Amino acid sequence: MSQVNLKKEDGIAVISIEKPEALNALSRTIIDEMDDYIEAIKNDDNVRCIIFYSEKNFAAGADIKDMAECSEEEARKFSFSPTYNKIAEVPIPTIAAIEGYALGGGMELAMAADIRIAGENAKMGFPEVTLGIFPGGGGTIRVPRIVGEAFAKELIFTGDVVTAERAFQMGLVNRVVKEEQVYDEAIKLAKRIAARGPLAIRMAKEIIRQGLDEPDQNKGIDIESEQWCKLFNTYDQREGMRAFIEKRKPVFKNR
Repeated sequence: MSQVNLKKEDGIAVISIEKPEALNALSRTIIDEMDDYIEAIKNDDNVRCIIFYSEKNFAAGADIKDMAECSEEEARKFSFSPTYNKIAEVPIPTIAAIEGYALGGGMELAMAADIRIAGENAKMGFPEVTLGIFPGGGGTIRVPRIVGEAFAKELIFTGDVVTAERAFQMGLVNRVVKEEQVYDEAIKLAKRIAARGPLAIRMAKEIIRQGLDEPDQNKGIDIESEQWCKLFNTYDQREGMRAFIEKRKPVFKNR
């Protein structure tokens, strides 16, 4: 029986883990299912935004029982990094909507998303060092880039679990909302994104990634300029600007 669910509606895809008895803890099987879903929708022109959301608990880390006796080679096969990299690189904007616990591999999943919304009662952190390991699904790489080196080291070295408010102060999440509003807020944001020019958003996401990887700011700006000009060969650019001039809503076609 599947433990991951995909729902698509109005250009928004919602991927949910359904393993409530284990606080939606991640397993190799769950990650493989999630990977299959990402593969299926990453080039779907009808999907304008992806939300990762699981009821009550986002994902309380990885299932420790699955990892406890792993050898080095088995740990390499168990790693979630390839799937998380795929999520980070998918051209469609992604939102992590966090209720309850988002720990370890669960928080690394959230960090692979573009935007994070947390409920006021959410608890987040990277407790791996309490188990004799460290965050190995992109945590030590993505977290410093998002919150800065000092906050990342504090979180990872202590293994402490922080409140949603503290996570917001650190920059781990974009916003904190009432617990019962997490999903609705994610849907509202996804709808706003879905109404914008999809080609422009996809290109902007890629250029942001390239810019962060490019140490020379001027080279990054050159890349940006080149890709920006290419948008003027698209239907969506003409439609968007004509709609503005004609004082109407644009009808983008992702081409």
